[in-house]
Amino acid sequence: MLYGIAVFPSQAVQDFANSWRIRHDPHYSIIPPHMTIRDKEELSESQLPAITEHLEAVASQTKPFQIRYNRVSSFYPASHVLYLALEDPAPMIKLHQAVCQGPLDVPAPNFVYTPHVTIGQNMPPDELHDLYGNLRMSEVNLTSTIDSLHLLRKTASGVWHVDKTFALKG
Repeated sequence: MLYGIAVFPSQAVQDFANSWRIRHDPHYSIIPPHMTIRDKEELSESQLPAITEHLEAVASQTKPFQIRYNRVSSFYPASHVLYLALEDPAPMIKLHQAVCQGPLDVPAPNFVYTPHVTIGQNMPPDELHDLYGNLRMSEVNLTSTIDSLHLLRKTASGVWHVDKTFALKG
């Protein structure tokens, strides 16, 4: 089964993201706005106890923290994605590094981890450039308290559901 690990931003951030995602993100209906901590991968039932134990340990050692989204950015030309970017990504990178150890170690990642909330993806280049040109001029000042991480599971219907939540308690 496919699993992933993510955090969900505040409702205000989700509402802002969804106002763009509804038209520009084909994943709008299968997962709420989120920040991926560990990309999706196939996991067996036998792997889940060690992963759950690891995530509980990470959560118990991590204090809740504040993040601020201050702009819209893009991964173009690597991919046609528009996203909300963080003013200071360091706390999210630290959480990502803590999660991606032990049973969730990634020996050779395919990309540099960039915490973000996607607001548009898989757009034609002209649409991406037009939207990005407009949005990068907009003022963005949204905050979230990150106080939990979530193990997500992709269902047979393709929708992502929270399988388990780990409250940050550090």
